[in-house]
Amino acid sequence: MIQSGYQNIFKLPDLKRKLLITLAFLFVYRVGVHVPTPGIDAVALASFFDSARGTLFAMFNMFSGGALEQLSVFPLE
Repeated sequence: MIQSGYQNIFKLPDLKRKLLITLAFLFVYRVGVHVPTPGIDAVALASFFDSARGTLFAMFNMFSGGALEQLSVFPLE
């Protein structure tokens, strides 16, 4: 019964479109996480995150997938 539900995902055009749009947004976000913010000193940023281990800021960095540590463009939005 569950398998028939998964087989119907690509048979329903509206559900198929929504699933593909969601996957496209996830792809764009994951690519954008690797784009660094210009003008940031990487050495100073690395030393800041080394000193912030075990704090709430480090936990926020963990939940952003490490993107805050790279200070990429997307986590700043």
